[in-house]
Amino acid sequence: MSNQKVRKGEELPEVALKKYLQEINLIESVESDLLVEQFTHGFSNLTYLLKIENKEFVLRKPPKGAIKRGHDMSREFKVQSAVYKAFSKVPKMFGFSDDQAILGSDFYIMEKVEGIILNYKEAHKRNIAVDEFQKIANSWLDTLVELHNVDYKAIGLEDLGKPEGYVERQVSNWGKQYVKAKTEDVPEATMVMKWMEEHQPKKYEHCLIHNDFKYDNVVFKDDSWQEIGAVLDWEMATLGDPLMDLGTSLGYWTVATDHDFVKQGIPSPTVFEGNPIRSEIAKMYAEKSGRNVDNLVFYYVFGLFKIAVIAQQIYFRYSKGFTTDPRFANLNKASELCCKLALKAIKTKSID
Repeated sequence: MSNQKVRKGEELPEVALKKYLQEINLIESVESDLLVEQFTHGFSNLTYLLKIENKEFVLRKPPKGAIKRGHDMSREFKVQSAVYKAFSKVPKMFGFSDDQAILGSDFYIMEKVEGIILNYKEAHKRNIAVDEFQKIANSWLDTLVELHNVDYKAIGLEDLGKPEGYVERQVSNWGKQYVKAKTEDVPEATMVMKWMEEHQPKKYEHCLIHNDFKYDNVVFKDDSWQEIGAVLDWEMATLGDPLMDLGTSLGYWTVATDHDFVKQGIPSPTVFEGNPIRSEIAKMYAEKSGRNVDNLVFYYVFGLFKIAVIAQQIYFRYSKGFTTDPRFANLNKASELCCKLALKAIKTKSID
């Protein structure tokens, strides 16, 4: 994950922040120098690296103009604090605050986990050998299966979501969100929404799901790729169907044979030679978890549609001038493309 100087308009008020860090006993003195950098990989919540008194912390807060839903810091903090008891691959939480006087929004502070975040740039730079990608995929999938096996009741997270009716609500809610953020007519989107309404599973398992499980949301301990130190970005975690989690992951799983625009729109290290293709990932997940993945096209289509909606929502904020980040200028095209890919999967009954 690369970081940079803080983007204009996204600076943090230093004095108030240092006072808070001292209050929760993370630093000795408010006089200490604070260096703030911003992580640049995310499209959603803002993430900062704080360097002070030879220590490093990570701060997360919502972007300006964000709706509370989907940017709920207290929930994200609560989930990770609870998950930590049963699943060690989560950063340690240090403090949450809803005092608007500090940063003008809710925020929380957590540990910085050392290791490798494997985004496209990082994988390209490391020139990873073909046979390494099989190891990477296995460690990553083992972690997803381990997460899906967490007993959420035992760690006090049974009120995190309503697993009954989860799939139906998801299909309906993401459809509504798409319509709300629409900036142009995309016939494929309408067709995909209608198909999902008609083809959703009525029976499914319930477990803790991450909902954004992809390579750049995990931290590998080192380049032996055998172990994941932490899973990041828990903002969408809830209780629901584990295959919805897998479907989202497959939506992000671009491969070498995909359309160039897809690979640019969803730049993932999964495009390099040696990576399993989507159907192989699904088969590996089925073997590791013992779950049936026969209805995979639905889950993949849902995953693609969800990515389409997220891209469209960010583009909507960009088109209204809430954010000026140039990375967002073509997200409406990326959204349309995801809908077209979903329709193709429906017609070919294939996720590859």
